[in-house]
Amino acid sequence: MLPPVASRFVAGESAATVLEHARKMNESDIGVICNRLGEHYHERAPADADAAAYERLVADIGGSDLRACISVKPSQLGLFVGEDVFRENLARVVAAAADHSVFVWIDMEDHTTTDATLDAFEHHARERGGGVGVCLQANLRRTAEDLERLADCPGKVRLVKGAYDPPKDVAFREKSRVNEAYRTDVEFMFREFDDGIAIGSHDPAMLTLAADLHSKHGTPYEVQMLMGVREDAQRELAGACDVWQYAPYGEKWPAYFWRRVRERKENALFALRAIASG
Repeated sequence: MLPPVASRFVAGESAATVLEHARKMNESDIGVICNRLGEHYHERAPADADAAAYERLVADIGGSDLRACISVKPSQLGLFVGEDVFRENLARVVAAAADHSVFVWIDMEDHTTTDATLDAFEHHARERGGGVGVCLQANLRRTAEDLERLADCPGKVRLVKGAYDPPKDVAFREKSRVNEAYRTDVEFMFREFDDGIAIGSHDPAMLTLAADLHSKHGTPYEVQMLMGVREDAQRELAGACDVWQYAPYGEKWPAYFWRRVRERKENALFALRAIASG
């Protein structure tokens, strides 16, 4: 059972709990991106099992009135078993989601997975005329070129700063340089994309930049933030733009929870207070 201290960042252990969380967030005009926790599988069985779980989840979402979608990780669907396994499982999930009119996000993992992830995204986006999205990381030196490649591609692109720790020959390491790259990438997206822009950031400066660029270019966009991080800001923004919350769920919550706690001092203080009071 999920302990109360983890419930700030994780929407329970089952599909039912993440759907109930989505219902509550919808009341605040916030959509929910449901992510079943699991990654880095090196055997096919768990990858196939998670693909099947996503098929059931999109059926549940499609049969409801929820404003919700899903997000999958390539290594969760079998990329480290074999690219053919990943493509097969992703095709299953995307087909099921299309049948139920549910959007599918494909998360980006470490830099070694970028080509396989983008190839799979572009294949499904162009084949189906949308219905899928992919995440790009501004800290990677290649991202500006990847954005040019995807500018005319149906679907959506979520831009984040990047949470992994890639080598300096493939990534910007200094915080100021990553911020500069993020600004440049966002400006390109609002200038060259017709639609499908997702700002994956909790940084007030980047959110302000996106709002200013939207006013200038009129390009539709959405903001995506993590469950448990700046939720007051999420509710405030929901009155001005399209807001989605990334909500993980599932039995593999401990590793994700402690990663969130380590990322920010205020998260660690929250966890310590909750443990002390419990």
